[in-house]
This record gives sequence, structure tokens and C-alpha cells, in this order.
Amino acid sequence: MNESITAFAEGFTLNLGLIIAIGAQNAFVLAQGLTRRFVLIVALTSSVCDALLICAGIFFAAIATTAGGWAVNSLLVAGAGYLLWFGAKAAKASWRGDSLSAGGISPKTAKGAFAASLALSLLNPHAILDMSIIFGGIAAQMPTEEKPFFALGGIIMSFVWFFALGFGAEKLSPWLTKPVAWRFINGGIALLMVSIAAALLTKLVTETLL
Repeated sequence: MNESITAFAEGFTLNLGLIIAIGAQNAFVLAQGLTRRFVLIVALTSSVCDALLICAGIFFAAIATTAGGWAVNSLLVAGAGYLLWFGAKAAKASWRGDSLSAGGISPKTAKGAFAASLALSLLNPHAILDMSIIFGGIAAQMPTEEKPFFALGGIIMSFVWFFALGFGAEKLSPWLTKPVAWRFINGGIALLMVSIAAALLTKLVTETLL
């Protein structure tokens, strides 16, 4: 039971760091929340798409596990490398004081909002890497019974974030658009991503040497 709770918390925390980072998907959800147009469609579509990508990552992890240790290690190294790049990017954003700006795409119909949400979720290379490769890379070195809880933690974080961002946009916007707030957010993301990558690589080296 403790292992399952730990796996759930790891998935939740990992996605917290990945999903909060500045990006077109978040800006779009925030913009729809501020205009109060199609918020449920946008939040639900974004959350479900993230859930599908996370499940795809777990599926990749299962394939890698079947293929053997070299595949698991390759996926883990790829995931750790991307986390380091992600952390460096967040650190740079923190230094520059980048902030989330609500703007860009403004769909006029519910169908348009749905299509835009799909595009920003499933045609976004960063979203694909974040939710599938990263989750797959970390899940690959987990025991089979812990993987569903790890995935569930990440999926619940997606729903919590997008619904909070969409329906709480009016209250969150003054804070989320301040560069000083994002300096702390991005700084925290950078530390989280680098620490996770370091833990993965340390575990890989230790297991290889032993």
C-alpha cells in the first residue's frame, strides 16, 4: 500500500512540474477561462488528452520492459536527458522573468474550441514528450504493480490543473501574469526536474555497477 501511495505521489508531483510550465496549451485554457467561453470543453479535452498521452507513456514502458534491460535503460536515459533540458529551460525562463500571457487562438464555436484543444494537446511536441516519453521513461524502472498508481497520479494532476486554470482564471490571472510569480514557479520547476533526473541517473549507474 505504501509503495502504491508513493507511486501515486510521484506521478502527481512529476506532472505538477511538467504541466505548470509556460506554454500555448496553458495560455489557451487561461484565455478561455477569462472570456468564460467553452471552459468545460477546453478543460475536459485538455485533461483527457493528457491522460491518453500518459497512458501511452506507460504502454511504451511496458514494451521497453518486455524488450529487455537495454530498452528500459535507453528510455530512462532519454527521459532523464529531457528532464535536464526541461529544467535548464525553466531556469532560463525564471532568470528572464517570463510570464504566462492569455491570448492567441479565440474560437467562436464549441467545435472550434474542441479542435483547438485537441491540436494544442496532441500536436504539441512538448506535450507529447512531457506526458508520454517522460512518464514512460520513469515508469520503465518501476515495478509493474506500481505503474497504474504512478499514471493515476499524473492523470489526476492534469484534471486538477486544467479545471482550476479554466474555472479559476479570473482569480488566478492577476497572479499568473506577474513575472515575479513565474520566477519562483519556474525556479521550483527547474529544481524539481533536475532532482528527478539526477535520481534516475543515480539509480541507473548504481544498478549498472552492482
